[in-house]
Amino acid sequence: MIKGVLSDMDGVVLDSEKLYVRFWCEAGQACGFPMEKKHALGIRSMARPYAIEKLQGWFGESFDYDEVRGKRIELMDAYVERHGIEAKPQAEYLLSYLKENGIGVALATATAKPLAEKYLERVGLLKYFDEVVSAKQVAHGKPAPDIYLAAAKKLGLRPEDCIALEDSPNGIRSAHAAGCKTVMVPDLDGATDEIKPLLYDVADGLGDVVRIINTENLKLKNE
Repeated sequence: MIKGVLSDMDGVVLDSEKLYVRFWCEAGQACGFPMEKKHALGIRSMARPYAIEKLQGWFGESFDYDEVRGKRIELMDAYVERHGIEAKPQAEYLLSYLKENGIGVALATATAKPLAEKYLERVGLLKYFDEVVSAKQVAHGKPAPDIYLAAAKKLGLRPEDCIALEDSPNGIRSAHAAGCKTVMVPDLDGATDEIKPLLYDVADGLGDVVRIINTENLKLKNE
């Protein structure tokens, strides 16, 4: 039976991935690098060492990750302070359903824990999460499986008893490698042919995750 849901935050629970993409591009360009949407998409949910390797592969060893990231944080923080941040459609519907049905919920995010909690509190969703796990708390960030292994352990569950909700290829690789039933909730792009074999299902929005959970549990109950 599905006993837990482990979820990414940006692009899944919060409509924030588009902001990361926008401000990575603006920050890169401000620092002299022709960063485009495709580059920002390529490092979604990616841990620092992997992102540095990727970005320097595109732009050369002169790409200063910490400088560009610092600028991205500055720009994005100013935007969020002024305009706020939004939850994804049906996020509260799904999270309240999970709570009401005794299904454990943990966040597994590349975002630092204090900032993740601040964002979730701001949109009224933090109360639904039993645990919040950040990549800062594990040895290796996404696409390594560490964060999903840690999130399942925090809930006292096996990864195979959990559905993992992800929108990015790096997050999907992480959740699949951990042994979770990985469900893509598409945000800025869909499932590629490379990613499809790693997926248990593709949800048509967060509300559709309820269908996936109920179908899986009914199947297991009848076996």
